[in-house]
Amino acid sequence: MLAKLSTRPAVRRCAGASALALALLGAGLPAAAADRPQPDLSRFYRQKPVWGACEGPDMPKDLQCAKVTVPLDYARPRAGTLAIALARYRATGDSRGSVVLNFGGPGGAGIPELAAEGKQFMELTNGYDVVTFDPRGVGRSSPVSCGEGTDVASAVTEKDADLGRPQELLRRLRSAAAQCARHSGPVLPHIGTVNASRDLDVIRQSLGDQRLNYLGFSYGTRLGAVYAAQFPGKVGRLALDGVDTLTEPLAQQGIAGAEGQQTALDDFLDWCTTDLGCPFGQDQRTAGAQVLRLVRSLDENPVPTDFGGSFSGQDLVGAIGQALYSRELWPSLERALASLIEDGDTRRVLAFSTGGIARPAGLHRGDGGLVDASEVPADNLPAALMAINCADDPDRPTAARITKDLTELRTAYDQASPVFGRYRLTQLLMCYGRPRGTDFIRDRVKNVHSAKMLLIGTRGDPATPYRWTVETARRLGPSAVVLDNKGEGHTGYSSSKCVHRKVNDFLLYGSLPASGSSCPADEPREHATSDSTG
Repeated sequence: MLAKLSTRPAVRRCAGASALALALLGAGLPAAAADRPQPDLSRFYRQKPVWGACEGPDMPKDLQCAKVTVPLDYARPRAGTLAIALARYRATGDSRGSVVLNFGGPGGAGIPELAAEGKQFMELTNGYDVVTFDPRGVGRSSPVSCGEGTDVASAVTEKDADLGRPQELLRRLRSAAAQCARHSGPVLPHIGTVNASRDLDVIRQSLGDQRLNYLGFSYGTRLGAVYAAQFPGKVGRLALDGVDTLTEPLAQQGIAGAEGQQTALDDFLDWCTTDLGCPFGQDQRTAGAQVLRLVRSLDENPVPTDFGGSFSGQDLVGAIGQALYSRELWPSLERALASLIEDGDTRRVLAFSTGGIARPAGLHRGDGGLVDASEVPADNLPAALMAINCADDPDRPTAARITKDLTELRTAYDQASPVFGRYRLTQLLMCYGRPRGTDFIRDRVKNVHSAKMLLIGTRGDPATPYRWTVETARRLGPSAVVLDNKGEGHTGYSSSKCVHRKVNDFLLYGSLPASGSSCPADEPREHATSDSTG
């Protein structure tokens, strides 16, 4: 899963690919560290944030920032601490507490997202302080990095390194894992959703709330579900939009994601080719092949960027994947691709994966303090995505299994998507060389006895297929109420007026729709005439 959300038709399943994915996976871990008795954490639960103006040129004047301190290792709270960055919009009237937002990822920083998209949540300030945070390892909260100039995808994409010489591939993967560990600092062994959920409970208490009111998107639904399992008595009103899987291994998730993103790309190209400005022409039958040729050309011959380093085909795939999460970004994506193809200008495309900001790479704070916003590593999002996904999944393909099945696995991913398959395969293989993740999520996040939770699934979601909403609701038990969004795009809150209203009604007033009720699809937008940059 990747930063903020996606939306596309339910993915097609491939029995052969699924069997192969399962064959690559090993046994789970023994009980995770999260299950061991914890020492006294009371000093962390007694703190109160000190709010002040947010630093940075793009920070709204009415957005306030603060921090809370959490243990680096909850099993050994005296071994070091981390500062978790917070931001909030104050309630406009009498506040009944806070509602906490997580925008997804994993690896998505909450503070810049709330700063940019805060207007979507202003209705919630009628009753709440609207709060977000940069999770551990993300943004200003001890960001992880794999280092300047490190192309983690090169282990899989360099010519002949992946198929013809599997031992060379394994060497590259081990080297990449070691480089990420060197550049990420002490937070890396303690990253992951189980610890982020514990941080969330410290945040809840520091805000003065008896129970957590929460709106999580995409990966944020995984975080919300883990919180409900760890702290069922502290669940207030939890809304989970674009519901993640709790059970499918990374290999299966990768194939589902590749299929969903390919469908989203096909939809985009169908739309683009109706416009004379489409850089791939007006023939829908050939546009997809042109995209694939562009990706392969850039993988063979990356182009330089204005920020230093190079821009490869896999960089392009990652940026396109981000842009496909919302139909509203399609006009900006069309113009960005035109700039790349016609002028060799990578800036607009890079804006989709960096938020439009070039940042130095390879920086982290080793003292547990907040990183300045200008010093967040440029690769923090992909580095954190890999680190958190690997930490959350106990399965690891062995060297022998990779060597034996790599060609077949590559074929399965390419069949899922000729454009996104290799990129998704990279995310799976990058867990090789890292410690096994926790089995807590797969084994323990189920049959949750908490207050009712609202789960929203979108039928046309390219990142989190609707079936995951149904499966996760069934797994969580009677506490889960499902809202079926008939629309497109990743998540429904920002794209569907109906979903937006029903989520706000639940968070503000406790009004839940009947489980299984639906929202109709909103009308799609036409080609935009304004020139925004995305």
